Amino acid sequence: MDPNIPHLHCGRKMMNLAKLDFVALDLSGKNYLSWALDAEIHLEAQNLGPTIKEGNSASPQNNAKAMIFLRHHLHQGLKDEYLTVKDPLELWTGLTDRFAHQKTVVLPRARYECTHLLLQDYSSVIDYNSAMFRITSQMNLCGETVTQAMMLEKTFSTFHASNMVLQ
Repeated sequence: MDPNIPHLHCGRKMMNLAKLDFVALDLSGKNYLSWALDAEIHLEAQNLGPTIKEGNSASPQNNAKAMIFLRHHLHQGLKDEYLTVKDPLELWTGLTDRFAHQKTVVLPRARYECTHLLLQDYSSVIDYNSAMFRITSQMNLCGETVTQAMMLEKTFSTFHASNMVLQ
């Protein structure tokens, strides 16, 4: 055993505590949208982006590197379910087919939160802006365009009548 690599003893099993580049895909898929974006960006940064694109001509070595990377960022239950999949495109497509419906869950919730977002509900403008950017990021991730002008209009529309001069 390499003394420089931390290990965790779990009964008979020994698990390597390798650091993840980003949060692993949850078994329920609730973090699929952000996971997919993170995975795609990291694969591109490693020149492995084509491995998850239709009609690619990636080398066997790049496919293997992409599979190692993707499997490393999956919940153990998902690793077990996709144990026989050796092609990164097949894994990517399988996960997309399984979890892309998350948009139908996330988008309505984000729209609802946006509709009910009020400046006066926050103790500071920073907290309000943080909530606004979180919500609009979720909407953008689901394919809905939210412009700067739309965010400003939303903010102005939440001002109390006595603060209308600030607009």
